[in-house]
Amino acid sequence: MKKEIAFIFDLDGVIVDTAKYHYLAWRNLANALGFDFTEAQNELLKGVSRVKSLEILLSIGKVNLSEEKKQILLLQKNKEYLEFVNKMTSEEILPGVNDLLNFLEINDIKYALGSASKNAPLILEKVGLLNRFTAIVDGNDVSKAKPDPEVFLIGAKKLGMNPENCVVVEDAIAGIQAANAAKMISMGIGDANVLNEADYVFKDMTAITPDFLKNLMN
Repeated sequence: MKKEIAFIFDLDGVIVDTAKYHYLAWRNLANALGFDFTEAQNELLKGVSRVKSLEILLSIGKVNLSEEKKQILLLQKNKEYLEFVNKMTSEEILPGVNDLLNFLEINDIKYALGSASKNAPLILEKVGLLNRFTAIVDGNDVSKAKPDPEVFLIGAKKLGMNPENCVVVEDAIAGIQAANAAKMISMGIGDANVLNEADYVFKDMTAITPDFLKNLMN
C-alpha cells in the first residue's frame, strides 16, 4: 500500500546556490574595511544569522565598530546581496531539482520550502519556481533557527501532514538535526561524513533515483 508522504526542501545548497552571493557580499565588505576574507573563512558563516556573521567577519579582521556603524554595514551587505539575487535566472536551479519536482508532481506528492532566508520567495520567483511549491516557510515565519525544528513543523502544518510522513531535504548538519528533532525522514545532500546524522545521504540531487523515491512511498 502506498504511504502518503510530503517533501520539505531547504533552499540554499539544495534548490539553488546563493551561498556564493553571500560570500561575495561579505568579501567586498571585508575588502572595504581593509582586510581579505577567504572562502575557507566563509565556512564559519554557514547557517549563521546575518548579525552573528558580521561579528565573525569583524573578529577575523580585528576591526572594532560602533553598533550604529554595524547596522549600516548590515544594510549595505544585504543590499549588495539582493542585487546579485535580482539577476538570478532559472539557469541557477541546481542539477536534478527539476527532475525531482516533476516526479513528485506526477505522483501527487506535495512539497514545501523550509528556509531561514527572508528572501526565499524572491529567489524562487527569480528562478521560476515560486508557483510550484504548495507552501513556503521562510525567515518571516520562524523565530527559532535550525537545529530547532520549528521551520519544518510549520511546513508540515501548512501541508496538512503529520511530521513523521515528511521527508526533509537539507545540505547542512543543523538542518538534518532539525529534521530529526521534528521526527521527520532526513535526507542529506552533500558529504556523508558531514551529514552523518541523516537517514539518507546523496552526493547531489541527481543521485536521487525514481526507484529510491518509490521505495520511500511504499
